[in-house]
Amino acid sequence: MKKYYFTIIIFTILLSVSCKETAPPVQDTTSQINNSLTTEEKAAGVMTPEIMWKFRRLGTFSLSPDGSAVLYTVTDIDLQSEARVTNIYKISSSGGEPVQLTVNGGSSPQWFNNGKSIAFISKGTLYTMSADGSDQKAVSGLNDFEIYSISPSGKNIYFTKRVKLDQTANEKHNFPRANVRIINDLMYRHWNYWSDYSYSHIFVASFNGNEVSDARDIMEGQRFESPTSPYFDEGEISWSPDGRFIAYTSKKMFGAADAKSTNSDIYLYELKSSKEVNITEGNKGYDRYPVFPPDGSKIAYQSMLRDGYEADLDRLFIFDIKAGTRTWLSKGWDFDVENISWADDQNIFFTCAYLGTGQIFRTNLTDKGIDKITEGIHDLGPLNLKSGILISGLTSMSMATEISVVDMKSGEIRQISNLNKSIYESIKMGKVEERYIKTKDMKGLQMWVIYPPDFDPSKKYPALLYCKGGPQGPLGQSWSYRWNYQMMAARGYIVIAPNRRGNSGFGQAWKEQISGDYGGANIRDYLDATDAMTKEPFVDKERLGAVGASYGGYSVFYLAGMHGGRFKAFISHCGMFNFTSWYGTTEELWFPDKDIEGPYWNTPKSSGYSPHLMVDNWDTPILIITGANDFRIPYTQSMEAFQAAQLKGIPSRLLFFEDEYHFVTKPQNAVIWQREFFEWLETYLK
Repeated sequence: MKKYYFTIIIFTILLSVSCKETAPPVQDTTSQINNSLTTEEKAAGVMTPEIMWKFRRLGTFSLSPDGSAVLYTVTDIDLQSEARVTNIYKISSSGGEPVQLTVNGGSSPQWFNNGKSIAFISKGTLYTMSADGSDQKAVSGLNDFEIYSISPSGKNIYFTKRVKLDQTANEKHNFPRANVRIINDLMYRHWNYWSDYSYSHIFVASFNGNEVSDARDIMEGQRFESPTSPYFDEGEISWSPDGRFIAYTSKKMFGAADAKSTNSDIYLYELKSSKEVNITEGNKGYDRYPVFPPDGSKIAYQSMLRDGYEADLDRLFIFDIKAGTRTWLSKGWDFDVENISWADDQNIFFTCAYLGTGQIFRTNLTDKGIDKITEGIHDLGPLNLKSGILISGLTSMSMATEISVVDMKSGEIRQISNLNKSIYESIKMGKVEERYIKTKDMKGLQMWVIYPPDFDPSKKYPALLYCKGGPQGPLGQSWSYRWNYQMMAARGYIVIAPNRRGNSGFGQAWKEQISGDYGGANIRDYLDATDAMTKEPFVDKERLGAVGASYGGYSVFYLAGMHGGRFKAFISHCGMFNFTSWYGTTEELWFPDKDIEGPYWNTPKSSGYSPHLMVDNWDTPILIITGANDFRIPYTQSMEAFQAAQLKGIPSRLLFFEDEYHFVTKPQNAVIWQREFFEWLETYLK
């Protein structure tokens, strides 16, 4: 269930706006959103749910061809109206004051015309402007599209749009007022949306800076998608430097086969001949994120070996276009490769989750060695590299993502943006500390401990065990707008965040151990981390809570049946409660087929780890949260758990969001989420 969620939110926003050929009205829409802190908020000096929604949020960023300037987007959100305004800014890669280029909305900026011009999306329409933001005008001939990219030469463009290929029940029976679905195969719904009988296809067209023309669907008639669902990540498609090829990712299967497989492939499509070749044919796992070097002779990409295992080792592969050969460049490297960027025709930079952080590494095609470039308590990525300049996102548990420049030799990191300086100057952050303990089976367990602001070691504090989702994936230096460590610490809690078995960044064996062992070693890791912290004189072992979402929500349900009285309050968000009913209603079946060893009718040995089997031991207050549009872990799982708690007379509450899914994304819903979260904890821990 581990995923990277930013792109799907952007995709949803793009789908919600209409395409128009007229220029946007000239008005400064950002002035309508004033997110300055109030006098009361400044006086309190700590993070609150309301302050969280005053943060300006960094979106995409793009380095100019000569490496001198960075385009980036910033989204401002108004809590009361829930309005979101995204605009484009430019800043020198050497730092300095940013320049706002759009005032009427703008997203997905891209340089073209050798850096003299910029393309962007505003209100669903493609626009262009000069590099200084002047001469903004709409591009004709393009509508109803989702993502786009202009070729390096500037003469062509690809874009994606939905192509409807199947009949609805209304169309089949000619009853337009009917509201029914006829379902003949699986994957009829995915993550948070039902199939609308259309597919994301790639179109290529001519582009002259003012008009898009002669568009053709390179996937015509195919009931497959690119980019792949449900994230529709634009990184799954790329141009060759000479504009001759497009490399794109697609999983060309449907129905039950799609539901049970992770076998995506990368296709190399030649524009002139319309010929394409599957460059990853024969590999059965994920193949994604193709990237060409400056000379266009090869393609670097991420590849997993095993079909049906979304947490397999993500390897760096190189495809030689002329020779038609594939090379596993990162062979022997035990960490997942992400954010691949070519420095030149030989050297590649990438990021890895590494020991509870996210760092930048370098390799090359000749000696294939891997060097660690950066150090520090942070997460880095994505990367953008042009003309010898490397920029990266920079995040920590105490700072939302900003833009940084990274020295490719020394690894020195220099932050050049500061979107939320006024907030950081007004509120205090708690100390973040790395600790290692020995588990009962003598494994080294890393954990992060986040202390309340103005922590006083002579006092006793309640503590929260944070149970991460996934179950695989990194617990690094992430910044969340809901599960925010500093928010929890600001309310007076010590937060315990262990990198238990299943988390990435500690080698593939550590990550893989959790599959088939949900109630085993990783749960003991949680208990060992909790017990180690309760030995500290400043932790009140009589006021412990456990909280988590997704697999973390499952962990809370499981702990509730076997925690031995350690915890006094639980919060489970969208957790798996009953393996049998969950298998029967989830959609990405490759996940339970691997991680809980298959369907209930095959009686997998891990079925004994289903939390519903231990409800008889439940005795601790529990808050349960879910969303009606969650199809990964359908809301009925939370309803089952809530009903069990109620019937056992356990203090319990169900927080049900009718318009949310696996995540709570709407501003007012999110603030209610936070308020209920802390009200529950303060009722039972304070």
